[in-house]
Amino acid sequence: MNITWLGHAALKIEGSKIVFIDPFLSGNPMASLRAQDIAHADLVVVSHDHGDHLGDSFAICQKTGATLVALHEIALAAAEKNIVAEGMGIGGTVNVSGVDISLVPAFHSAGLGGTAAGIIVAMDGKTVYHAGDTGLTLEMQLIGEMYSPDIAFLPIDGRYNMTPRLAAKAVELLRVPRVVPIHYDTFALIHSSPQEFAERVGATSEVTILQPGGSIEI
Repeated sequence: MNITWLGHAALKIEGSKIVFIDPFLSGNPMASLRAQDIAHADLVVVSHDHGDHLGDSFAICQKTGATLVALHEIALAAAEKNIVAEGMGIGGTVNVSGVDISLVPAFHSAGLGGTAAGIIVAMDGKTVYHAGDTGLTLEMQLIGEMYSPDIAFLPIDGRYNMTPRLAAKAVELLRVPRVVPIHYDTFALIHSSPQEFAERVGATSEVTILQPGGSIEI
């Protein structure tokens, strides 16, 4: 499985299926991919409806025929635009084209659905945890225990989610073997230090600092 950080919180996961998470590309100064250049997608998964996460999700689904997976209320909004959508709630799991998508707790605001969610993608024997926007929470201990992710993508901007210090504690709670910091330096308000995050994590987990467009293989 190959995972590419597209900038901000956007990921492209390539395995037996192609999955996009939170594809905020248009209007994202750090984006490594243009939404209009996406020719194929099987699933688009959205953590919450803030513009820097919902992003180009609907447009990508309309262009490619991908299924949108999100909280129930976001899925209803997508269906009104004739998008194939799977709505769900936190704690649930849906299987779409052989890919298991679960939504897990995240401490963050939202419009539709009233809350944000973290995302678990299980495909080809590998499990990815994308924390979306969240503050530090003890729920991460249960996420690690119940889903055993092979890799986590954690926000570290320190204004709308975790500081590097708190994100390092999240790694400890998750007991995840590999981790990538995301959601920082896109805009001036969310300047943060992935180097500090890596130093604080230390030997707890293998930290990979990616540049937008960079990939990691698991």
